[in-house]
Amino acid sequence: MTTTTLTSKLLDSWASAPDGPVAMHLEQRLAPVEGDGAVFFPPTFASEKSPYNIDTLADGTRVVLVDSVGSQANRMEPVFLRETHRALVPQIDIAYGESKSGTDGTVSILEAGHRLGDAIVRCTALQKEAQEAFRTFQRTGDATKLAKLAPTSLVFGAWDSRDTGAKLPRVVQSVIRAWDVSTLTRSAQYVPAVDYAALDVFSEDEKQKAEGKKESPLAQRGFVHVPATGGHGGVVARGPIRRDVTVNMIALRRLGGESADLLRRYVLGLALVAAVEPMDPFLRQGCLLVPHEGPGTWTVVKRDGSREAVTIPDGLVGRYAAEAATRFGVGGNRSVTFDKQLAKADVKKKDKK
Repeated sequence: MTTTTLTSKLLDSWASAPDGPVAMHLEQRLAPVEGDGAVFFPPTFASEKSPYNIDTLADGTRVVLVDSVGSQANRMEPVFLRETHRALVPQIDIAYGESKSGTDGTVSILEAGHRLGDAIVRCTALQKEAQEAFRTFQRTGDATKLAKLAPTSLVFGAWDSRDTGAKLPRVVQSVIRAWDVSTLTRSAQYVPAVDYAALDVFSEDEKQKAEGKKESPLAQRGFVHVPATGGHGGVVARGPIRRDVTVNMIALRRLGGESADLLRRYVLGLALVAAVEPMDPFLRQGCLLVPHEGPGTWTVVKRDGSREAVTIPDGLVGRYAAEAATRFGVGGNRSVTFDKQLAKADVKKKDKK
C-alpha cells in the first residue's frame, strides 16, 4: 500500500473535487488498561435476552457494541468547548432557570444530544432561526445558515425529527466494537453494618422473613442481608477491540451554498479536529480503554475501492481548521434563555398530533 502525506492543498482538493476520495478512515485498536484479555463492561440496554448488545455472526463469532455511533459523537463534540478549539465554532449557551429539582445553570448547544434539533433549542429565541436554517437546507441543499449557527450539526449529524423533519447526514462517524467475546456474570452479598433486630428496630421474626428478599422494604432500605446473584459481569474479548472513525467525503461534498468550497473546507477542518483528537478512554465504570500498539492507522479510500495509507503531520489539522474557519467566517457567539412558555406550547403541539 502506498502512503500519502496530508497537506492543506490536498485537503482543499478532496473537499471540492467531484472525483475525490470517498472517505478517510481511522482504524484504532484498543485494550483495557488491565491488558489484553481483561474484563471490561459494554453499555447495557433493556433486553430480555442480554443486557449487552451482542450479535452472533454466521460463523458463531460474537460481536459486542462497546460504544455506539451516537455515544461516540456526544463524546467527541465537546472538544469544541476546549480553549484550544473554542474559536472554531459559535459558542451558544442556553441559560435555564431553577427547576423543582434545584438545578440552575447554563448548557452549551455542544452538550445537547440532538444538537440544533434538540428540544432545548426550540424553546429559546433561536427557534425560528433554526427552523429557517433546516428548511433552507431541505429546499436547496444550502448548508450556510446551519454552518453559521451550529456547524457541529453538520459534522456529527442531526435530525430535526420533532419539527421540520430535516436530516443532516454525519460527516464524521465513530463506533467501537469488540470481537469474539464471552460474557461473564457476577454476584455480591450485602451485609448490614449491625444487627438491627438485636437493636430492637424490628423483630427477629421480621428479620428472618425479609432477609434474602430484595423486594422487601427492610432489604431495600439496607437493614438486612441481601444476596445479588447472576448479574452482568462484563465481557472478555479474544478478538480485537476496534474503534472505526470514518470521515465521509461524499456527504461533505454534498453540502451546498453560495460559498460552497469555503463551507466544505470549514466543515472538513472541524471533522478532522474531532477525528484526530485523542479519545477520552473512560467510557463508563469498568470500561477504561486505551490505544493498543499505537494511535491507529489512517487510510484514504478512493472511488475504485483502492486504499492509500495517510500520514498526518503534527499540527496540520489544527492549522487547516483555523485557516478554513477564518476564510469561511465563524458565526457569532450567543447567550439565550430557555423559555418555559415556548416549551409548554411545544408540548401542546405534540398533544395535538
